Amino acid sequence: MEFLKETLVCLLGGAGAGIGTGFAGMSAAAVLSPVLITFMGLPAYEAVGIALASDVLASAISAYTYHKNKNLDVRNSLLMMTFVLIFTVAGSFLASLVPNSAMGNFSVFMTMLLGIKFVIKPVMTTQETMAAVSTKVRRRKSILGGAGIGLICGFIGAGGGMMMLLVLTSMLGYELKMAVGTSVFIMTFTALTGAVSHFSIGGLPDISCLVLCVLFTFLWARIAAKIANRADNKTLNRVVGIVLILLGVVVLGVGLF
Repeated sequence: MEFLKETLVCLLGGAGAGIGTGFAGMSAAAVLSPVLITFMGLPAYEAVGIALASDVLASAISAYTYHKNKNLDVRNSLLMMTFVLIFTVAGSFLASLVPNSAMGNFSVFMTMLLGIKFVIKPVMTTQETMAAVSTKVRRRKSILGGAGIGLICGFIGAGGGMMMLLVLTSMLGYELKMAVGTSVFIMTFTALTGAVSHFSIGGLPDISCLVLCVLFTFLWARIAAKIANRADNKTLNRVVGIVLILLGVVVLGVGLF
């Protein structure tokens, strides 16, 4: 009975996390962590470690799918990722100096607002428009955007996927598919770093829960990424918007529950 409950919770959590990753470039940790803590009673540190580990393969398979469809900007993503990692450490240090108990729901509300934005005002930038921006300008914005994302993620402890999507579409002028593909590529490495750190410090988590979460998140991310790359821009904007709104509502509801 206990294994059945564990399987069901991991299935539902993995489905939400995988769909969020494949469609919207969201971090699986944003969904899986509160689900595992609330319904499985796992310690927060262990739940985050499992969620980050699930994020690695889910983001990797999503990035591969977007890359196959030429919706991934590797050059600028590597530059941005470097500054995300550096400034995440800086943000974590700042967070240790400032009491920020009220900041926990920031990323959830921003996720919902970003979802509403995609539904009401879709991102209709084309790859031709993106190519018109000079490499120098894009690199400069990648550095600034990466620094900003890192500081916010380190300070709040969440919201990386959401912030990357916002920066890539609004600041760098990426079309939505390219933004999602680039976001999940970066998250593959940031999640791997986080998972290794968690397991090194806290030890291995519940193995069956880890395997189930990784498997279900991977499966749903693969399905969502395939559908996303076949959709037209307007439809994808609406789907991404709805996914972000629903994920924000679910995470907020689970947290309150």
